[in-house]
Amino acid sequence: MTDAPILTVTDLTVRFPIRGPFARKLGEIRALDGVSFDLAEGEILGLVGESGCGKSTLGKTLMGIQAPSSGSITFAGKEIAGRTPREARELRRRLQYAYQDPGASLDPRWKIGKSLEEPLIIHTDLPRRERLKKVAEILTSVGLPAGHADLFPHEISGGQQRRVGLARILMLNPEVVILDEPTAGLDVSVQATVLRLFRDLRDTFDLTYIFISHDLSVVRLMCHRVAVMYLGRIVEMGPVADLMDDPKHPYTQSLLAAIPKVNGPRVTENFWLKGEPADASNLPRGCRFQGRCPHVQPVCRQDDPADRIVGAQSVACHFAGEVFPPVPTAKESERA
Repeated sequence: MTDAPILTVTDLTVRFPIRGPFARKLGEIRALDGVSFDLAEGEILGLVGESGCGKSTLGKTLMGIQAPSSGSITFAGKEIAGRTPREARELRRRLQYAYQDPGASLDPRWKIGKSLEEPLIIHTDLPRRERLKKVAEILTSVGLPAGHADLFPHEISGGQQRRVGLARILMLNPEVVILDEPTAGLDVSVQATVLRLFRDLRDTFDLTYIFISHDLSVVRLMCHRVAVMYLGRIVEMGPVADLMDDPKHPYTQSLLAAIPKVNGPRVTENFWLKGEPADASNLPRGCRFQGRCPHVQPVCRQDDPADRIVGAQSVACHFAGEVFPPVPTAKESERA
């Protein structure tokens, strides 16, 4: 891994209009709200947070699937926005998205070989013999027999479909791969195999990953850095070990408190976060986490906290480093 950023995101926002009768605009949902980060070449960056926090929207915006409302995305030194169709096609070759549903990128009417060959037909001038050779090589690289090219997607398991999805992405030698919940729905034993495959492929193909996941244990195992998102904003970011061993933001503390521990309090006792996130179409003044934070102070209801460095992390909290998750009571510990 090098320190040179391959991807730079600056103050990225995505807003979805809320329409009423006659297409009248009634408001807007702030799906992303001032997201900024750098991604180093060879790095694995984890994105975590509750459903609806903006993780998948961020991934799709980086890919160009979703248009940004404002902000800047620079890939390999070039701004993504405003590219010609030819340049956009080249971008899609170098920056790939792995969907949460492994079958989403596979046509059920096509054999696997045809689905894998399609990107080469679109993006290269290779003759058919060379294309078929590359299909066989890529299938082997993801741990599948070359003969799987003659099967349909419904004839293989979910774990094998996930491997085929990765193979399809790798056909064009991308530089950055966005993995959206890559282990969702897999058995634990299959998860371990797939995660090991991700690491092997990263080394073999010099890949850089953005790893979107709800599973914090998997993120800790796989990632170099972690970005914690809440209501469209990154509220804490830092090296994976520092952030998970010493979280500074109350929201991060709550997420980590929810991880079951051997001989520890039950999740329902240790997970102290209450209530639901604020309405993304009507965010409160000040800190967007104020309605659920046990440490809220008057300043939190007035001023939106700026990012600041506390220890090894960048944190958007007025009291970062000064607040800690509640300790379970003796009665709760006895019940555990």
